[in-house]
Amino acid sequence: MRPSTLRALNRAAELTRQNRLTEAMLIAEPVILAADFYEGEEIKAWLVSHVADFTGENRADFTGENREGTD
Repeated sequence: MRPSTLRALNRAAELTRQNRLTEAMLIAEPVILAADFYEGEEIKAWLVSHVADFTGENRADFTGENREGTD
C-alpha cells in the first residue's frame, strides 16, 4: 500500500473516533476509489485488521477474546 494511502486511512480513523465521519469519508473515499485491484485488496485487509482504530474499541471487543463467560 502506498504511504499516502496509509496516511489517509489513519487520518480517517482518527476523524471517525472524533465523531467527524463526514470529514473522514471525504479523506478516505477518493483514496479507496483510486486504488487499483492490488492496493484495494491491501486496503480491505488493513480495514479488517484495524476496525478498532475507527471505533476506539479494543480488538477483543470485536473478536470475543477476553470476554467474561466465553471460552
